[in-house]
Amino acid sequence: MKLVYTHPSHIIVSQARSALDMAGIKCSMRNEYASGALGELAPIDTWPELWVMRDRDYEMAARIVEQLSVATQEADWQCAQCGNASPATFDLCWHCAGERYASIAP
Repeated sequence: MKLVYTHPSHIIVSQARSALDMAGIKCSMRNEYASGALGELAPIDTWPELWVMRDRDYEMAARIVEQLSVATQEADWQCAQCGNASPATFDLCWHCAGERYASIAP
């Protein structure tokens, strides 16, 4: 087993786990409930961790996690249908479910 990702947010680590699951990479989360020990342990020691089960999957898992990190650093996008801004990680508008790359017909 190899550690592939850690982050202070349980939600973000869970999203990375879902992406790895969809790619067929077996993984395990650790420290899911360690936040209760905050104060007794250093904050970084309570961060959720994502471990790949097979060492041979590490490289692919690291690339997938890196791609997720790049997407979260992109700017919000403007929906062509309703004009609302949605986060770069969304493929559909949060407000009207319009597709990110859809264009409005004249």
